[in-house]
Amino acid sequence: MCRSIKVLRKLDPPATEQDVSAAALQFVRKVSGFRAPSKANRQAFDNAVAEIAGITRRLLETLEARKA
Repeated sequence: MCRSIKVLRKLDPPATEQDVSAAALQFVRKVSGFRAPSKANRQAFDNAVAEIAGITRRLLETLEARKA
């Protein structure tokens, strides 16, 4: 898995928009195999990063803390 993606849950202070975007970018790079996509693949790459960042934000917003 992507070792450079850090855990975003329970950060103090909470994960920023930049943290979420960086994690999404790293995930798409790993899955696609592209560090920087070609012009032909740029739109698909950027769309994937944006969608994954949105999904990640929603996930972090809806996770509940563990009960002790």
